[in-house]
Amino acid sequence: MAEQGPPPRYGFEPFDCAPALRLEAHERVSDLQVKAMQERLDRLDAAIERLERRLWLAVYGVVAAILVQAFSPILAALP
Repeated sequence: MAEQGPPPRYGFEPFDCAPALRLEAHERVSDLQVKAMQERLDRLDAAIERLERRLWLAVYGVVAAILVQAFSPILAALP
Protein backbone atom coordinates (compact mmCIF):
# COMPACT_ATOMS: atom_id res chain seq x y z
CA MET A 1 0.00 0.00 0.00
CA ALA A 2 1.24 3.50 -0.78
CA GLU A 3 1.46 6.18 1.87
CA GLN A 4 -1.39 8.65 2.03
CA GLY A 5 0.11 12.12 1.52
CA PRO A 6 -1.39 15.36 0.36
CA PRO A 7 -2.99 15.11 -3.06
CA PRO A 8 -0.87 16.43 -5.92
CA ARG A 9 -1.86 19.84 -7.19
CA TYR A 10 -2.70 19.58 -10.84
CA GLY A 11 0.35 17.47 -11.60
CA PHE A 12 2.95 20.00 -10.35
CA GLU A 13 5.49 19.37 -7.65
CA PRO A 14 5.28 21.68 -4.65
CA PHE A 15 8.04 24.31 -4.49
CA ASP A 16 8.98 27.38 -2.51
CA CYS A 17 9.09 30.57 -4.49
CA ALA A 18 11.74 33.25 -3.91
CA PRO A 19 9.37 36.01 -2.65
CA ALA A 20 7.93 33.68 -0.02
CA LEU A 21 11.42 32.69 1.15
CA ARG A 22 12.46 36.34 1.36
CA LEU A 23 9.34 37.15 3.37
CA GLU A 24 9.99 34.29 5.80
CA ALA A 25 13.62 35.35 6.21
CA HIS A 26 12.53 38.94 6.83
CA GLU A 27 10.02 37.78 9.46
CA ARG A 28 12.73 35.76 11.25
CA VAL A 29 15.13 38.70 11.21
CA SER A 30 12.39 41.01 12.49
CA ASP A 31 11.59 38.59 15.32
CA LEU A 32 15.27 38.42 16.30
CA GLN A 33 15.52 42.22 16.25
CA VAL A 34 12.43 42.59 18.43
CA LYS A 35 13.76 40.03 20.93
CA ALA A 36 17.14 41.75 21.08
CA MET A 37 15.46 45.14 21.58
CA GLN A 38 13.32 43.73 24.40
CA GLU A 39 16.40 42.28 26.12
CA ARG A 40 18.19 45.64 25.85
CA LEU A 41 15.15 47.43 27.26
CA ASP A 42 15.00 44.99 30.18
CA ARG A 43 18.70 45.57 30.96
CA LEU A 44 18.21 49.35 30.71
CA ASP A 45 15.19 49.19 33.01
CA ALA A 46 17.21 47.23 35.59
CA ALA A 47 20.05 49.75 35.38
CA ILE A 48 17.63 52.64 35.90
CA GLU A 49 16.14 50.91 38.95
CA ARG A 50 19.61 50.44 40.47
CA LEU A 51 20.44 54.09 39.79
CA GLU A 52 17.18 55.17 41.41
CA ARG A 53 17.98 53.14 44.53
CA ARG A 54 21.42 54.75 44.75
CA LEU A 55 19.91 58.20 44.32
CA TRP A 56 17.42 57.66 47.15
CA LEU A 57 20.20 56.32 49.35
CA ALA A 58 22.20 59.50 48.70
CA VAL A 59 19.14 61.66 49.47
CA TYR A 60 18.53 59.83 52.74
CA GLY A 61 22.22 60.21 53.63
CA VAL A 62 22.12 63.97 53.05
CA VAL A 63 18.94 64.30 55.12
CA ALA A 64 20.51 62.27 57.92
CA ALA A 65 23.62 64.48 57.89
CA ILE A 66 21.49 67.63 58.07
CA LEU A 67 19.46 66.21 60.95
CA VAL A 68 22.64 65.28 62.85
CA GLN A 69 23.97 68.81 62.35
CA ALA A 70 20.67 70.27 63.57
CA PHE A 71 20.32 68.07 66.67
CA SER A 72 23.97 67.97 67.82
CA PRO A 73 23.83 71.43 69.56
CA ILE A 74 20.59 70.43 71.24
CA LEU A 75 22.07 67.19 72.52
CA ALA A 76 25.24 68.97 73.65
CA ALA A 77 23.19 71.46 75.70
CA LEU A 78 21.43 68.72 77.66
CA PRO A 79 22.96 67.84 81.08
